[in-house]
Amino acid sequence: MTSTEIKPGRTAADDYATIRSTVGVYQIGRPLVRLTGDDRYEFIDRFASRSSEYVDPETVREFVALNDDGTPFAMLLHIEIDDVTWLLPRTEVTAEQLAGYLGQFDADDVTVEVAPEGFAATAFEGPQAWQVAAKFIDFDVSGLVLHGVTEASVEDAGTAFIARVGTTGEYGYVLVSDAPGAAYDAALSAASSVGGSAIGPDGLARVQAEAGQAVYQLDLSTLSVNDADLAWMIDWNRVGEFHGSAQLEPPTVESARLVALVAPAGTTVEPGDTLCAGGVEVGDVAKQTPSANPAEELVIALVQNPFWVPGVPLTGPDGQAFTSVTMPRVIAKSLHVKID
Repeated sequence: MTSTEIKPGRTAADDYATIRSTVGVYQIGRPLVRLTGDDRYEFIDRFASRSSEYVDPETVREFVALNDDGTPFAMLLHIEIDDVTWLLPRTEVTAEQLAGYLGQFDADDVTVEVAPEGFAATAFEGPQAWQVAAKFIDFDVSGLVLHGVTEASVEDAGTAFIARVGTTGEYGYVLVSDAPGAAYDAALSAASSVGGSAIGPDGLARVQAEAGQAVYQLDLSTLSVNDADLAWMIDWNRVGEFHGSAQLEPPTVESARLVALVAPAGTTVEPGDTLCAGGVEVGDVAKQTPSANPAEELVIALVQNPFWVPGVPLTGPDGQAFTSVTMPRVIAKSLHVKID
C-alpha cells in the first residue's frame, strides 16, 4: 500500500507523525443526538449495552447499540452535561440510519433530536492535545480528567462543551458546539502554535489500529459482538434485557478474535483473504490499515483459537508472511508527557 495524499504537500505518513509527536485536529462528520427530559436514561437503557443507573453528571462513556439479531449497530459515545444527554457515533452511521434505529424506542418524557441544527464536533489528539484543550476552558486543564466533560468557550457559540476522551491512546479531546466552524478554526490555530496541524482519516486510522482500536474503522454489520471484540462493553449482569440482548452469547476461550498482524512494508491483502497456519485455514483478513507508519504493514484479522496468541506466523493467499502481535503496537508518547 502507498501513502495517500491528504492535501497538497501532506501524506498519511505526515498525519501519523503529527498525531504521534504533537497534535492532530479533525472534524467528526457523524451526526450528534441530543436527548432531553427526565426519562432520557430510561430511553437509553432500551438499547445501550451498559446500564445508565450509575452514570454521573459531567462524564462520558462508550457503549454499543445492537440490532434485533444481537449484531452491533453502532458504537456510541454517551456524554452527560447540564441535564442533557448527547450521543456521538464512534463508528460509521448516517443520520437517517440513526433516526430509524432510535425511532424504535420511546419513553414518556424524552425529546430526541438527531443531528440538531448547527451542532458538530471537532476532535484533537496527540501528546500536545492538552495544550489545545486549555484554550477552551477557564481552569487548569489538568483538572479535566479522563472521561470528564465541562463547558467550553467558543467564539459565537451559544452552547459548547469539551470532553477528555480519545481514540488513539494519545491524549484526546472532543469539542462540541453550535459554532463548529469557529471551534475547528480555534482548535487548528491552537494546534499550529505547538507544531500540530489538521489531519486526514488515514493517519488517524493507523494510530487507532496501533492502539488496539481498529474497531472504529470496521464495518460492524459484518461482525458479531464477539468477533468485533466488543463483549467487554456488554453489561452481562444487568437486570432486564435491552434491544438485541436476547441473542447474545458470552464469549468463550474457543471464540475467534480480532488480532493484529504485522508484515514487511509493501505487503498487501484484501478484506476476506484467507490466512493459514501450517497450510490450515485459521482466519480471514478484516482490514489492512493505511501504510502511514513506514516501518511495517499492520493488518486486522479474525483468527481462530489458539492462533490469535502473539508470535504466531501466518501466511496470506499469495504466501505473504504475517506475525500476530500484541497491542498497543506503539507506546503512546502521551504516557511520558505531563499535563501542566
